[in-house]
Amino acid sequence: MIELLFSQYKDYSKLFIFLELTAVLFGIISVLFARKNNILVYPTGLVSTLIFVYILLEWKLFGDFIINIYYSIMSVLGWYLWTRKKNGADEFPISVMNRKDYLISSLIFTITLLFVALVYQFFDKFTDWTAYVDTLTTALFFVGMWLMAKRKIENWIIWVIADIISVPLYFYKGLTFSSMQFLLFTIIAILGYLEWKRLLQKQI
Repeated sequence: MIELLFSQYKDYSKLFIFLELTAVLFGIISVLFARKNNILVYPTGLVSTLIFVYILLEWKLFGDFIINIYYSIMSVLGWYLWTRKKNGADEFPISVMNRKDYLISSLIFTITLLFVALVYQFFDKFTDWTAYVDTLTTALFFVGMWLMAKRKIENWIIWVIADIISVPLYFYKGLTFSSMQFLLFTIIAILGYLEWKRLLQKQI
């Protein structure tokens, strides 16, 4: 079983393995902070996403490469939005999506899907099923990150769906540690939804 899970790493450099493990560790820490509605989700997340930018470029997973560039930008934006106060209270507290949020989310999903598809087409990389799955997860993650920056509770539902899809994708591509990370992310996202639901009920 161990051979099956980690045989991919026998040809990897120690630096590459160290970078992936570091990115995974900070990614997990970041999601745990997100579950607790703690602003430290963003600086810890930045460490993870910036490392994954390099790793995913090396593996030519262009969709997830774009995701992590976007994550890095949205982490800065989310960090800023979460610090804003209005009359002594958070300007963007935990809330549910309204009609405008659904419209914007739909636009983000559609535009991202088309953009990533064009990137794959341009580089002639639609040669494996992973390219199509990567395109889908990229669009989902874009929506999830935007909703998290706005503190919309539905962000956790998007994360659960995208994380589940990412587990076999990353394992197939030989990134076992990252695959295990997404499995853990799925569990944390479910717990995060329940935690935010509890916090939202306290606000009402």
